[in-house]
Amino acid sequence: MLLAASLTACTSTGKTTPPSPTTESHPPSGPVPAGLERFYGQSLTWADCAPYATSEDARSAFQAKDIQCARLTVPLDYTKPDGTTITLGLLRHKATGGDRIGSLVVNPGGPGASGMVAAAGLIKPTANTDLGKRFDLVGFDPRGIGASQPIIRCLTDSERDADRADDSETDGSPQGVLKQEAQEKDFAAKCAQRTDDGTGLLANVGTRDVVKDLDVLRSVLGDEKLTYLGYSYGTRIGSTYAEAFPKNVRAMILDGAVDPEQDAVESLVAQGQGFGTAFTQFAKSCTAQQDCALGQDPAAAVKVFQDLVRPLIDFPVPVGDGRKLSYEDATTGVIQALYQESLWDALNTGLNELKQQRGATLEKLADIYNERDSNGKYGTTQDAFTAIRCVDDPRVTDPAVILKAQEEYVQVAPFLDDGRPASAARDACAFWPVPNTSQPHVPNVEGLAKTLVISTTNDPATPYQAGVNLAKGLKGALLTFEGTQHTVFLQGISCVDQAGTAYLVDGTIPAEGTRCTGQ
Repeated sequence: MLLAASLTACTSTGKTTPPSPTTESHPPSGPVPAGLERFYGQSLTWADCAPYATSEDARSAFQAKDIQCARLTVPLDYTKPDGTTITLGLLRHKATGGDRIGSLVVNPGGPGASGMVAAAGLIKPTANTDLGKRFDLVGFDPRGIGASQPIIRCLTDSERDADRADDSETDGSPQGVLKQEAQEKDFAAKCAQRTDDGTGLLANVGTRDVVKDLDVLRSVLGDEKLTYLGYSYGTRIGSTYAEAFPKNVRAMILDGAVDPEQDAVESLVAQGQGFGTAFTQFAKSCTAQQDCALGQDPAAAVKVFQDLVRPLIDFPVPVGDGRKLSYEDATTGVIQALYQESLWDALNTGLNELKQQRGATLEKLADIYNERDSNGKYGTTQDAFTAIRCVDDPRVTDPAVILKAQEEYVQVAPFLDDGRPASAARDACAFWPVPNTSQPHVPNVEGLAKTLVISTTNDPATPYQAGVNLAKGLKGALLTFEGTQHTVFLQGISCVDQAGTAYLVDGTIPAEGTRCTGQ
Protein backbone atom coordinates (compact mmCIF):
# COMPACT_ATOMS: atom_id res chain seq x y z
CA MET A 1 0.00 0.00 0.00
CA LEU A 2 1.03 3.61 -0.43
CA LEU A 3 2.09 4.93 2.93
CA ALA A 4 1.35 8.37 4.22
CA ALA A 5 3.86 11.10 3.46
CA SER A 6 6.11 12.15 6.34
CA LEU A 7 5.92 15.88 5.62
CA THR A 8 3.99 16.90 8.72
CA ALA A 9 6.69 18.59 10.76
CA CYS A 10 6.07 22.05 12.12
CA THR A 11 7.26 24.25 14.92
CA SER A 12 5.17 26.04 17.48
CA THR A 13 5.86 29.72 17.82
CA GLY A 14 4.03 30.25 21.11
CA LYS A 15 0.69 31.84 21.83
CA THR A 16 -0.50 34.49 19.42
CA THR A 17 -3.47 36.83 19.32
CA PRO A 18 -6.19 35.29 17.14
CA PRO A 19 -6.81 37.31 13.97
CA SER A 20 -10.08 39.17 13.60
CA PRO A 21 -12.35 37.47 11.05
CA THR A 22 -12.14 39.00 7.56
CA THR A 23 -14.38 38.16 4.63
CA GLU A 24 -12.93 38.26 1.13
CA SER A 25 -14.95 38.08 -2.06
CA HIS A 26 -14.34 38.75 -5.73
CA PRO A 27 -15.68 37.52 -9.08
CA PRO A 28 -14.69 34.02 -10.19
CA SER A 29 -11.14 33.78 -11.53
CA GLY A 30 -10.43 31.94 -14.77
CA PRO A 31 -12.83 29.59 -16.53
CA VAL A 32 -15.90 28.36 -14.63
CA PRO A 33 -17.65 25.06 -15.45
CA ALA A 34 -21.34 25.49 -16.16
CA GLY A 35 -23.55 25.24 -13.11
CA LEU A 36 -20.77 25.86 -10.60
CA GLU A 37 -20.74 29.66 -10.64
CA ARG A 38 -21.85 30.02 -7.01
CA PHE A 39 -18.98 27.82 -5.83
CA TYR A 40 -16.30 29.47 -7.96
CA GLY A 41 -17.34 32.94 -6.86
CA GLN A 42 -18.02 32.29 -3.15
CA SER A 43 -16.66 34.44 -0.34
CA LEU A 44 -14.23 33.13 2.26
CA THR A 45 -14.20 34.26 5.89
CA TRP A 46 -10.67 33.96 7.29
CA ALA A 47 -10.37 33.66 11.07
CA ASP A 48 -8.53 31.97 13.95
CA CYS A 49 -7.25 28.48 13.12
CA ALA A 50 -7.63 26.97 16.61
CA PRO A 51 -11.22 25.73 16.04
CA TYR A 52 -10.01 23.79 13.00
CA ALA A 53 -7.54 21.62 14.91
CA THR A 54 -8.61 17.97 15.04
CA SER A 55 -5.36 16.38 16.29
CA GLU A 56 -2.30 17.09 18.45
CA ASP A 57 -0.27 17.78 15.31
CA ALA A 58 -2.85 20.28 14.12
CA ARG A 59 -3.10 22.00 17.50
CA SER A 60 0.67 22.46 17.52
CA ALA A 61 0.86 23.54 13.89
CA PHE A 62 -1.96 26.04 14.21
CA GLN A 63 -0.05 28.04 16.82
CA ALA A 64 2.14 29.43 14.04
CA LYS A 65 2.12 33.20 13.69
CA ASP A 66 0.13 35.07 11.08
CA ILE A 67 -2.04 32.22 9.84
CA GLN A 68 -5.73 32.29 9.01
CA CYS A 69 -8.24 29.53 8.40
CA ALA A 70 -11.51 29.31 6.48
CA ARG A 71 -14.04 26.88 5.06
CA LEU A 72 -14.63 26.29 1.37
CA THR A 73 -18.01 24.96 0.27
CA VAL A 74 -18.14 22.45 -2.59
CA PRO A 75 -20.74 20.02 -3.96
CA LEU A 76 -20.75 16.55 -2.49
CA ASP A 77 -21.50 15.24 -5.99
CA TYR A 78 -20.38 17.41 -8.89
CA THR A 79 -23.04 15.89 -11.13
CA LYS A 80 -25.59 17.37 -8.71
CA PRO A 81 -24.32 20.90 -7.97
CA ASP A 82 -27.68 21.91 -6.51
CA GLY A 83 -27.65 19.00 -4.07
CA THR A 84 -25.82 18.34 -0.81
CA THR A 85 -22.72 20.41 -0.07
CA ILE A 86 -19.66 19.71 2.07
CA THR A 87 -16.86 21.93 3.35
CA LEU A 88 -13.07 21.82 3.20
CA GLY A 89 -10.73 23.30 5.80
CA LEU A 90 -8.23 25.87 4.50
CA LEU A 91 -5.14 27.46 6.06
CA ARG A 92 -3.27 30.48 4.69
CA HIS A 93 -0.07 32.35 5.51
CA LYS A 94 0.05 35.52 3.45
CA ALA A 95 3.02 36.53 1.33
CA THR A 96 5.37 38.74 3.33
CA GLY A 97 6.76 40.76 0.42
CA GLY A 98 5.29 43.41 -1.81
CA ASP A 99 5.60 41.66 -5.18
CA ARG A 100 3.03 38.92 -4.63
CA ILE A 101 2.60 36.35 -7.42
CA GLY A 102 -0.38 34.46 -6.03
CA SER A 103 -1.08 31.39 -3.92
CA LEU A 104 1.09 28.28 -3.57
CA VAL A 105 -1.34 25.45 -2.77
CA VAL A 106 0.18 22.49 -0.89
CA ASN A 107 -0.82 18.86 -0.45
CA PRO A 108 1.42 16.45 1.53
CA GLY A 109 0.03 13.16 0.32
CA GLY A 110 -1.24 10.11 2.11
CA PRO A 111 -3.87 9.89 0.79
CA GLY A 112 -5.43 11.21 3.97
CA ALA A 113 -2.83 13.65 5.32
CA SER A 114 -3.67 17.24 6.25
CA GLY A 115 -2.69 19.96 3.80
CA MET A 116 -3.43 22.55 6.47
CA VAL A 117 -0.81 21.06 8.81
CA ALA A 118 1.64 20.73 5.92
CA ALA A 119 1.27 24.37 4.89
CA ALA A 120 1.83 25.52 8.47
CA GLY A 121 4.96 23.36 8.56
CA LEU A 122 6.35 25.12 5.48
CA ILE A 123 6.15 28.62 6.97
CA LYS A 124 9.54 28.37 8.65
CA PRO A 125 11.42 26.81 5.68
CA THR A 126 10.07 29.50 3.34
CA ALA A 127 10.52 32.50 5.66
CA ASN A 128 12.70 35.21 4.10
CA THR A 129 12.78 33.32 0.80
CA ASP A 130 11.19 34.26 -2.51
CA LEU A 131 8.50 31.66 -1.89
CA GLY A 132 7.50 33.13 1.47
CA LYS A 133 7.73 36.68 0.20
CA ARG A 134 5.88 36.24 -3.09
CA PHE A 135 3.31 33.52 -2.43
CA ASP A 136 0.49 33.02 0.02
CA LEU A 137 1.08 29.52 1.42
CA VAL A 138 -2.25 27.69 1.30
CA GLY A 139 -3.03 24.20 2.58
CA PHE A 140 -6.36 22.40 2.24
CA ASP A 141 -7.69 19.29 3.92
CA PRO A 142 -9.17 17.25 1.07
CA ARG A 143 -12.78 16.11 1.30
CA GLY A 144 -13.36 13.70 4.16
CA ILE A 145 -10.08 14.55 5.90
CA GLY A 146 -8.98 16.50 8.99
CA ALA A 147 -10.85 19.77 9.38
CA SER A 148 -13.07 19.11 6.38
CA GLN A 149 -16.68 18.18 7.10
CA PRO A 150 -17.92 15.50 7.14
CA ILE A 151 -14.91 13.26 7.73
CA ILE A 152 -14.32 9.63 6.85
CA ARG A 153 -14.61 7.57 10.00
CA CYS A 154 -14.31 3.79 10.20
CA LEU A 155 -12.73 2.45 13.41
CA THR A 156 -12.92 3.65 17.00
CA ASP A 157 -9.72 4.25 18.97
CA SER A 158 -10.09 0.95 20.83
CA GLU A 159 -10.79 -0.92 17.59
CA ARG A 160 -7.67 0.57 16.02
CA ASP A 161 -5.58 -0.50 19.03
CA ALA A 162 -7.00 -4.01 18.78
CA ASP A 163 -6.36 -4.18 15.05
CA ARG A 164 -2.72 -3.19 15.53
CA ALA A 165 -2.25 -5.81 18.25
CA ASP A 166 -3.68 -8.60 16.07
CA ASP A 167 -1.07 -10.35 13.92
CA SER A 168 -3.52 -12.72 12.26
CA GLU A 169 -3.04 -10.91 8.94
CA THR A 170 0.28 -12.73 8.65
CA ASP A 171 -1.57 -16.08 8.64
CA GLY A 172 -1.85 -17.44 5.10
CA SER A 173 -3.72 -20.62 6.08
CA PRO A 174 -7.28 -21.14 4.79
CA GLN A 175 -8.62 -20.34 8.26
CA GLY A 176 -6.41 -17.26 8.44
CA VAL A 177 -7.64 -16.04 5.05
CA LEU A 178 -11.27 -16.45 6.12
CA LYS A 179 -10.63 -14.49 9.31
CA GLN A 180 -8.79 -11.71 7.48
CA GLU A 181 -11.50 -11.34 4.87
CA ALA A 182 -14.20 -11.21 7.55
CA GLN A 183 -12.28 -8.40 9.24
CA GLU A 184 -11.84 -6.52 5.97
CA LYS A 185 -15.53 -6.87 5.12
CA ASP A 186 -16.42 -5.60 8.60
CA PHE A 187 -14.10 -2.62 8.15
CA ALA A 188 -15.76 -1.67 4.86
CA ALA A 189 -19.21 -1.91 6.44
CA LYS A 190 -18.16 0.25 9.40
CA CYS A 191 -16.82 2.94 7.06
CA ALA A 192 -20.20 3.19 5.35
CA GLN A 193 -22.10 3.12 8.67
CA ARG A 194 -19.97 5.59 10.63
CA THR A 195 -19.18 8.18 7.95
CA ASP A 196 -21.74 10.96 7.72
CA ASP A 197 -23.45 10.79 4.32
CA GLY A 198 -22.20 7.18 4.25
CA THR A 199 -21.86 5.84 0.74
CA GLY A 200 -22.66 9.30 -0.62
CA LEU A 201 -19.34 10.65 0.65
CA LEU A 202 -17.40 7.44 0.02
CA ALA A 203 -18.53 7.43 -3.61
CA ASN A 204 -17.24 10.97 -4.13
CA VAL A 205 -14.09 11.08 -2.02
CA GLY A 206 -11.57 10.06 -4.68
CA THR A 207 -8.97 12.04 -6.57
CA ARG A 208 -11.45 12.61 -9.39
CA ASP A 209 -13.42 14.87 -7.07
CA VAL A 210 -10.51 16.34 -5.10
CA VAL A 211 -9.13 17.97 -8.25
CA LYS A 212 -12.50 19.59 -8.92
CA ASP A 213 -12.38 20.99 -5.38
CA LEU A 214 -8.86 22.22 -6.10
CA ASP A 215 -10.05 24.16 -9.13
CA VAL A 216 -12.81 25.78 -7.09
CA LEU A 217 -10.16 26.74 -4.52
CA ARG A 218 -7.95 28.23 -7.24
CA SER A 219 -10.76 30.50 -8.35
CA VAL A 220 -11.88 31.50 -4.85
CA LEU A 221 -8.30 32.44 -3.94
CA GLY A 222 -8.32 34.84 -6.88
CA ASP A 223 -5.77 32.95 -8.99
CA GLU A 224 -6.45 32.70 -12.69
CA LYS A 225 -4.00 29.80 -12.83
CA LEU A 226 -2.90 27.30 -10.18
CA THR A 227 0.55 27.13 -8.60
CA TYR A 228 0.76 23.78 -6.83
CA LEU A 229 3.17 21.76 -4.69
CA GLY A 230 2.28 18.10 -4.20
CA TYR A 231 4.18 15.47 -2.25
CA SER A 232 3.76 11.67 -2.55
CA TYR A 233 0.06 10.94 -3.23
CA GLY A 234 -0.25 14.69 -3.69
CA THR A 235 1.50 14.09 -7.01
CA ARG A 236 -1.49 12.02 -8.10
CA ILE A 237 -3.73 14.95 -7.25
CA GLY A 238 -1.40 17.13 -9.31
CA SER A 239 -1.25 14.89 -12.37
CA THR A 240 -5.02 14.31 -12.27
CA TYR A 241 -5.61 18.07 -12.03
CA ALA A 242 -3.20 18.59 -14.93
CA GLU A 243 -5.33 16.30 -17.07
CA ALA A 244 -8.68 17.73 -15.97
CA PHE A 245 -7.63 21.41 -16.14
CA PRO A 246 -4.39 21.59 -18.20
CA LYS A 247 -4.84 25.22 -19.19
CA ASN A 248 -5.44 26.29 -15.58
CA VAL A 249 -1.91 25.37 -14.43
CA ARG A 250 0.69 28.09 -13.93
CA ALA A 251 3.37 25.91 -12.30
CA MET A 252 3.42 22.54 -10.55
CA ILE A 253 6.08 20.73 -8.49
CA LEU A 254 5.40 17.03 -7.91
CA ASP A 255 7.83 15.49 -5.40
CA GLY A 256 7.92 11.75 -4.56
CA ALA A 257 5.81 10.73 -7.51
CA VAL A 258 3.10 8.12 -7.81
CA ASP A 259 3.43 6.37 -11.18
CA PRO A 260 0.27 7.28 -13.15
CA GLU A 261 0.19 3.94 -14.98
CA GLN A 262 0.76 1.50 -12.12
CA ASP A 263 -2.20 -0.43 -10.80
CA ALA A 264 -2.59 -1.30 -7.11
CA VAL A 265 -0.60 -4.55 -7.41
CA GLU A 266 2.27 -3.03 -9.39
CA SER A 267 2.42 -0.10 -6.98
CA LEU A 268 2.56 -2.45 -3.97
CA VAL A 269 5.50 -4.39 -5.36
CA ALA A 270 7.34 -1.27 -6.50
CA GLN A 271 6.93 0.25 -3.06
CA GLY A 272 8.17 -2.95 -1.46
CA GLN A 273 11.28 -2.66 -3.56
CA GLY A 274 11.69 0.92 -2.36
CA PHE A 275 11.51 -0.10 1.28
CA GLY A 276 13.82 -3.03 0.62
CA THR A 277 16.42 -0.67 -0.83
CA ALA A 278 16.01 1.77 2.06
CA PHE A 279 16.47 -1.04 4.59
CA THR A 280 19.68 -2.07 2.82
CA GLN A 281 20.95 1.51 3.07
CA PHE A 282 20.02 1.65 6.76
CA ALA A 283 21.78 -1.66 7.39
CA LYS A 284 24.97 -0.43 5.71
CA SER A 285 24.95 2.70 7.85
CA CYS A 286 24.02 0.88 11.06
CA THR A 287 26.49 -2.00 10.79
CA ALA A 288 29.35 0.48 10.51
CA GLN A 289 28.64 1.43 14.16
CA GLN A 290 29.63 -0.57 17.22
CA ASP A 291 26.20 -0.35 18.83
CA CYS A 292 24.25 -1.52 15.77
CA ALA A 293 21.45 -3.87 16.76
CA LEU A 294 21.96 -5.75 13.49
CA GLY A 295 25.62 -6.52 14.14
CA GLN A 296 28.53 -5.50 11.96
CA ASP A 297 27.85 -7.55 8.81
CA PRO A 298 25.50 -5.85 6.31
CA ALA A 299 25.00 -9.13 4.47
CA ALA A 300 23.57 -10.74 7.61
CA ALA A 301 21.37 -7.77 8.60
CA VAL A 302 18.11 -9.14 7.15
CA LYS A 303 18.50 -12.46 8.97
CA VAL A 304 19.37 -10.74 12.24
CA PHE A 305 16.35 -8.45 11.86
CA GLN A 306 14.01 -11.35 11.12
CA ASP A 307 15.28 -13.23 14.17
CA LEU A 308 14.49 -10.14 16.26
CA VAL A 309 10.96 -9.41 15.05
CA ARG A 310 9.44 -12.74 14.05
CA PRO A 311 9.01 -13.96 17.65
CA LEU A 312 6.66 -11.02 18.21
CA ILE A 313 3.99 -12.87 16.22
CA ASP A 314 3.57 -15.26 19.14
CA PHE A 315 5.24 -13.34 21.96
CA PRO A 316 4.63 -9.55 21.85
CA VAL A 317 6.74 -7.54 24.29
CA PRO A 318 5.68 -4.83 26.77
CA VAL A 319 5.63 -1.21 25.74
CA GLY A 320 5.16 0.34 29.17
CA ASP A 321 1.68 1.85 28.82
CA GLY A 322 -0.31 -1.36 29.09
CA ARG A 323 0.08 -2.23 25.41
CA LYS A 324 2.39 -4.78 23.86
CA LEU A 325 4.49 -4.45 20.71
CA SER A 326 3.08 -6.71 17.99
CA TYR A 327 4.90 -7.88 14.89
CA GLU A 328 2.71 -5.56 12.81
CA ASP A 329 3.60 -2.54 14.93
CA ALA A 330 7.29 -3.41 14.99
CA THR A 331 7.48 -3.53 11.19
CA THR A 332 5.29 -0.45 10.87
CA GLY A 333 7.68 1.40 13.19
CA VAL A 334 10.61 0.31 11.03
CA ILE A 335 8.85 1.50 7.88
CA GLN A 336 8.12 4.87 9.52
CA ALA A 337 11.83 5.26 10.33
CA LEU A 338 12.89 4.33 6.81
CA TYR A 339 11.11 7.39 5.42
CA GLN A 340 14.04 9.61 6.40
CA GLU A 341 17.60 9.13 7.58
CA SER A 342 17.06 11.41 10.58
CA LEU A 343 15.03 8.58 12.17
CA TRP A 344 17.65 5.87 11.68
CA ASP A 345 19.22 6.44 15.10
CA ALA A 346 15.81 6.02 16.71
CA LEU A 347 15.29 2.84 14.69
CA ASN A 348 18.57 1.37 15.93
CA THR A 349 17.60 2.33 19.50
CA GLY A 350 14.28 0.56 19.07
CA LEU A 351 15.91 -2.59 17.74
CA ASN A 352 18.41 -2.63 20.60
CA GLU A 353 15.49 -2.26 23.04
CA LEU A 354 13.79 -5.21 21.39
CA LYS A 355 16.83 -7.32 22.20
CA GLN A 356 16.06 -6.51 25.83
CA GLN A 357 12.38 -7.46 25.37
CA ARG A 358 11.27 -3.84 25.41
CA GLY A 359 9.20 -2.20 22.69
CA ALA A 360 8.66 1.46 23.60
CA THR A 361 10.62 3.12 20.79
CA LEU A 362 9.31 0.95 17.97
CA GLU A 363 5.78 1.39 19.31
CA LYS A 364 6.26 5.16 19.34
CA LEU A 365 7.40 5.07 15.72
CA ALA A 366 4.33 3.00 14.86
CA ASP A 367 2.15 5.50 16.76
CA ILE A 368 3.58 8.32 14.64
CA TYR A 369 2.73 6.43 11.48
CA ASN A 370 -0.79 5.64 12.72
CA GLU A 371 -1.38 9.15 14.13
CA ARG A 372 -2.04 7.94 17.67
CA ASP A 373 -1.53 10.78 20.15
CA SER A 374 -0.37 10.68 23.76
CA ASN A 375 -3.96 10.28 24.96
CA GLY A 376 -4.62 7.24 22.79
CA LYS A 377 -6.68 9.20 20.26
CA TYR A 378 -6.25 8.48 16.56
CA GLY A 379 -6.41 10.74 13.57
CA THR A 380 -8.49 9.51 10.64
CA THR A 381 -5.68 9.34 8.08
CA GLN A 382 -5.65 5.55 7.96
CA ASP A 383 -9.42 5.39 7.45
CA ALA A 384 -9.22 8.02 4.71
CA PHE A 385 -6.24 6.26 3.13
CA THR A 386 -8.27 3.11 2.57
CA ALA A 387 -11.44 4.92 1.47
CA ILE A 388 -9.61 6.97 -1.16
CA ARG A 389 -7.48 4.08 -2.39
CA CYS A 390 -10.58 1.95 -2.83
CA VAL A 391 -12.16 4.40 -5.26
CA ASP A 392 -8.97 5.52 -6.98
CA ASP A 393 -8.10 2.06 -8.34
CA PRO A 394 -10.01 -0.96 -9.61
CA ARG A 395 -10.49 -3.55 -6.90
CA VAL A 396 -8.31 -6.66 -6.90
CA THR A 397 -10.30 -9.83 -6.19
CA ASP A 398 -8.38 -12.66 -7.86
CA PRO A 399 -6.67 -14.72 -5.10
CA ALA A 400 -3.94 -15.81 -7.51
CA VAL A 401 -3.04 -12.21 -8.31
CA ILE A 402 -3.04 -11.28 -4.62
CA LEU A 403 -0.88 -14.27 -3.68
CA LYS A 404 1.62 -13.53 -6.45
CA ALA A 405 1.87 -9.89 -5.33
CA GLN A 406 2.52 -10.89 -1.72
CA GLU A 407 5.20 -13.36 -2.79
CA GLU A 408 6.88 -10.76 -5.00
CA TYR A 409 6.69 -8.20 -2.20
CA VAL A 410 8.76 -10.24 0.24
CA GLN A 411 11.23 -11.05 -2.51
CA VAL A 412 12.01 -7.36 -3.03
CA ALA A 413 11.65 -6.50 0.68
CA PRO A 414 12.98 -9.64 2.40
CA PHE A 415 13.26 -7.93 5.78
CA LEU A 416 9.43 -7.95 5.85
CA ASP A 417 9.19 -11.70 5.26
CA ASP A 418 7.51 -13.05 8.41
CA GLY A 419 8.43 -16.66 7.64
CA ARG A 420 4.86 -17.83 7.13
CA PRO A 421 3.08 -18.69 3.84
CA ALA A 422 1.84 -15.66 1.92
CA SER A 423 -1.84 -14.80 2.26
CA ALA A 424 -4.27 -14.56 -0.65
CA ALA A 425 -6.84 -12.68 1.46
CA ARG A 426 -8.71 -9.89 -0.29
CA ASP A 427 -8.47 -6.46 1.31
CA ALA A 428 -11.24 -4.02 2.25
CA CYS A 429 -11.43 -2.62 -1.28
CA ALA A 430 -12.75 -5.97 -2.52
CA PHE A 431 -15.78 -5.44 -0.28
CA TRP A 432 -16.11 -1.68 -0.74
CA PRO A 433 -19.72 -0.47 -0.95
CA VAL A 434 -19.16 1.87 -3.93
CA PRO A 435 -17.33 1.42 -7.25
CA ASN A 436 -14.00 2.97 -8.19
CA THR A 437 -14.11 6.34 -9.93
CA SER A 438 -10.58 6.37 -11.40
CA GLN A 439 -8.02 3.99 -12.83
CA PRO A 440 -4.32 4.18 -13.69
CA HIS A 441 -3.44 5.70 -17.07
CA VAL A 442 -1.07 8.12 -18.76
CA PRO A 443 -2.74 11.54 -18.41
CA ASN A 444 -3.72 13.51 -21.50
CA VAL A 445 -2.26 16.95 -20.77
CA GLU A 446 -2.50 18.85 -24.04
CA GLY A 447 -1.94 22.56 -23.32
CA LEU A 448 -0.26 21.98 -19.93
CA ALA A 449 2.49 24.35 -18.83
CA LYS A 450 5.89 22.78 -18.13
CA THR A 451 5.80 20.91 -14.81
CA LEU A 452 8.69 19.89 -12.56
CA VAL A 453 8.92 16.39 -11.07
CA ILE A 454 11.43 15.76 -8.28
CA SER A 455 12.45 12.15 -7.69
CA THR A 456 14.87 10.69 -5.12
CA THR A 457 17.10 7.78 -6.09
CA ASN A 458 16.42 5.71 -2.96
CA ASP A 459 12.96 6.98 -2.06
CA PRO A 460 11.49 4.18 0.09
CA ALA A 461 7.80 4.86 -0.55
CA THR A 462 7.64 6.17 -4.13
CA PRO A 463 10.53 4.66 -6.10
CA TYR A 464 12.70 6.80 -8.36
CA GLN A 465 11.41 5.29 -11.60
CA ALA A 466 7.89 6.45 -10.77
CA GLY A 467 9.14 10.04 -10.98
CA VAL A 468 10.84 9.34 -14.28
CA ASN A 469 7.60 7.90 -15.63
CA LEU A 470 5.45 10.76 -14.33
CA ALA A 471 7.74 13.42 -15.83
CA LYS A 472 7.53 11.61 -19.16
CA GLY A 473 3.76 11.27 -18.94
CA LEU A 474 3.32 14.99 -18.21
CA LYS A 475 5.97 15.97 -20.76
CA GLY A 476 7.63 17.79 -17.88
CA ALA A 477 11.11 18.24 -16.46
CA LEU A 478 12.81 15.86 -14.01
CA LEU A 479 15.08 16.89 -11.14
CA THR A 480 16.96 14.00 -9.48
CA PHE A 481 18.08 13.96 -5.84
CA GLU A 482 20.60 11.31 -4.86
CA GLY A 483 19.64 10.22 -1.37
CA THR A 484 17.50 7.95 0.82
CA GLN A 485 14.33 9.68 1.98
CA HIS A 486 10.73 10.24 0.97
CA THR A 487 10.31 13.69 -0.64
CA VAL A 488 12.94 16.41 -0.49
CA PHE A 489 11.79 19.89 -1.59
CA LEU A 490 11.95 22.54 1.17
CA GLN A 491 13.70 20.11 3.52
CA GLY A 492 17.10 21.76 3.66
CA ILE A 493 18.74 20.49 0.45
CA SER A 494 19.92 23.78 -1.06
CA CYS A 495 20.39 22.47 -4.61
CA VAL A 496 16.83 21.15 -4.74
CA ASP A 497 15.34 24.16 -2.94
CA GLN A 498 17.04 26.65 -5.25
CA ALA A 499 15.96 24.84 -8.39
CA GLY A 500 12.37 24.40 -7.19
CA THR A 501 12.08 28.01 -6.04
CA ALA A 502 13.42 29.37 -9.33
CA TYR A 503 10.86 27.28 -11.18
CA LEU A 504 7.90 28.35 -9.02
CA VAL A 505 8.84 32.03 -9.05
CA ASP A 506 9.84 32.66 -12.64
CA GLY A 507 9.37 29.39 -14.49
CA THR A 508 13.06 28.51 -14.82
CA ILE A 509 13.39 24.80 -15.62
CA PRO A 510 16.50 22.94 -14.40
CA ALA A 511 18.81 21.78 -17.18
CA GLU A 512 18.03 18.28 -18.43
CA GLY A 513 19.80 15.66 -16.36
CA THR A 514 20.28 17.91 -13.31
CA ARG A 515 21.14 15.88 -10.20
CA CYS A 516 21.42 17.17 -6.63
CA THR A 517 23.31 15.65 -3.72
CA GLY A 518 24.07 16.43 -0.06
CA GLN A 519 22.88 19.50 1.79
